[in-house]
Amino acid sequence: MGSEQDGADRLPVLILGGTTEASALARALATAPRLALTLSLAGRTLNPTLPRVPTRLGGFGGAEGLAAWIAGHRIARVVDATHPFAARISRNAATACAQTGVMLLAIRRPPWDRMEGDRWIEVDDMAAAAAAVGSAPRRVFLTIGRQELGAFAAAPQHDYVARTIEPIGDALSVPRLTEITARGPFTLADEIAFLREAGIEVLVTKNSGGTATSAKIAAARELGLSVIILRQPNMPDVPSVPAVEGAIAWLSGCV
Repeated sequence: MGSEQDGADRLPVLILGGTTEASALARALATAPRLALTLSLAGRTLNPTLPRVPTRLGGFGGAEGLAAWIAGHRIARVVDATHPFAARISRNAATACAQTGVMLLAIRRPPWDRMEGDRWIEVDDMAAAAAAVGSAPRRVFLTIGRQELGAFAAAPQHDYVARTIEPIGDALSVPRLTEITARGPFTLADEIAFLREAGIEVLVTKNSGGTATSAKIAAARELGLSVIILRQPNMPDVPSVPAVEGAIAWLSGCV
């Protein structure tokens, strides 16, 4: 691995990734002479776009497995740049770093704020989101990733449009489902045009924050559509920054 091959003069850093922030951080520091980066991805995306740094795919086996990997690879710093809804790996990172005494920094993307004109229904889980769509049949746009689509099988009366990065396979079995495979970012004009042409009545999404997928929120506001939005989960209380620049400065100060 990179942390073992680059010599004792380089600081071994583990980036827990899967987000645009993680990729941007890895690209920005890929040639930093005093850092030896390893980017870790969960492996859920079949063809991820990878920066030119050593990369590992797959889980660690919980907090204990992550702690063992950190110790075994002599990792000195960990950056948690996972998705705002990847609460389990964030908790595992906090536990593992506490066990090993390794410094941890999280990049915590601020959630979107409700703005004038927004018609939000905020929920805490996907079962509540499916229920919030209502009993009357509606044309529903799902942008929640493929992992949690199954919750909407409990409401088969609706006409669903699901947009995901990867094909959804058998993740959602309902009578009426349109699949769209696409990767953001998406423009506001394109999102408005899509929502109109598809006849969408309600958007279901996660409050992921950031700019890559924010256009759908603005488009729904522009068109007066209802938005069922999942609140961000509680995260461990660890040092954090809101953007990549803070993590770059933190790592630059370590060497």
